[in-house]
Amino acid sequence: MMRWAGSMSRDTSGTVKHSPLSAAMAHTIVKLTVKDVRFPTSLEQHGSDAMHTDPDYSVAYVVLDTDCGLRGFGFTFTLGKGTEIVVCAVEALSALVVGKCLQEIVSDFRAFYRLLTSDDQMRWLGPEKGVIQLATAAVLNAVWDLWARAEGKPLWKLLVDMDPEQIVSCIDFRYITDVLTEKEALDILMKAQAGKQQREDEMLKKGYPAYTTSCAWLGYTDQQLKQLCTDALKSGWTKFKMKVGADLEDDIRRCRLIREMIGPNNTLMIDANQRWDVAEAISRVSRLAEFKPLWIEEPTSPDDVLGHATISKALAPLGIGVATGEQCQNRVMFKQLLQASALQFVQIDSCRLGSVNENLAVLLMAHKFQVPVCPHAGGVGLCELVQHLILFDYVCVSASLDNRMCEYVDHLHEHFTSPVVIQDAHYMPPKDPGYSCEMLDSSVQRHEYPEGEEWKLLMK
Repeated sequence: MMRWAGSMSRDTSGTVKHSPLSAAMAHTIVKLTVKDVRFPTSLEQHGSDAMHTDPDYSVAYVVLDTDCGLRGFGFTFTLGKGTEIVVCAVEALSALVVGKCLQEIVSDFRAFYRLLTSDDQMRWLGPEKGVIQLATAAVLNAVWDLWARAEGKPLWKLLVDMDPEQIVSCIDFRYITDVLTEKEALDILMKAQAGKQQREDEMLKKGYPAYTTSCAWLGYTDQQLKQLCTDALKSGWTKFKMKVGADLEDDIRRCRLIREMIGPNNTLMIDANQRWDVAEAISRVSRLAEFKPLWIEEPTSPDDVLGHATISKALAPLGIGVATGEQCQNRVMFKQLLQASALQFVQIDSCRLGSVNENLAVLLMAHKFQVPVCPHAGGVGLCELVQHLILFDYVCVSASLDNRMCEYVDHLHEHFTSPVVIQDAHYMPPKDPGYSCEMLDSSVQRHEYPEGEEWKLLMK
């Protein structure tokens, strides 16, 4: 296992040289606080789909306090009920974090990742899946935010500036070495060093291409859909995703409506949110093929690797790919999806997997299999987080924008201290230090469940 005691540089011979970590890294975590924060988005059907008809976008929100005053912020995304369970899981993990020095954590981040995911008793609740994995992501997101703040960099820049060896040292390769070894990962990152600065400059100037899901939630009326599509087209959007899966005839009607709105040359994707059995998915999507969707997202159970493979094979002659991953629970599931040629678009999630560490593994595996990564975002705060990961992917891993785009949903960004910036349907790289996780204190207080003012008013 590689350990790093500080930042690294190379001399002219290519030898890695280590320099001491900055004094700012000497922070000790003295307190972990977690809160249940919920937004009543179900009232206006924001986020509604075929399986989640009344979602309340929510987070288990983590704050790490240090002895030097610096704080780290993180969260994991939920849909309302059940957030309190994730909060309990975070509290159960807190003893593994409080008392740790940031320098101690990041000098052997792989070991710290395993500390959280492999506790000999709590791993029984997973391992590396379910509520315990969501809680792990919330805690680790806060640790990464703390590290980026200590270095005075946005997270994407912290990652981009790391040497390939240090990136690899953050990843737990256990269970995936039959597909990706440390050496292969290092080779991928080393190869991508060529042109790295030009790609970073390109992102700073133009941003990363995005697509919108905000126009066509399943619970929206036709009038809402038309108005939102009209507004989006005026704002420069060319890639649109819509929800399907409740009723076939209604899906056909709505697909026809949105295709007429956006025209034949813009990109359309459809998302069933796990609604169908395998044969049903093939039949339904075949009926929608006339509208030329680029992909069908989550056509069946997110755990059904071979089912996705069957669907992918059946839809390939129609030119329709399969996208999945927003509820893929760990790197091992992604490994199997890639091995089985079960997906044509990898959708990482910044809170479903074990934070940045595990997402790094998936980005590298996807590159090895030459499958484009198109992250899941939306919800509350997911756009803020995943933009950092996809920027790193382009600059340091894939070096390609072919068939690549990052989801964007125009909800709840006003509750963050560093909200996403979209220009001409592109994510502009964040500039503030950290992982863009910090929420406004006023928003947290108003929406904390069930004692926040927002929920007291709704429960009257």
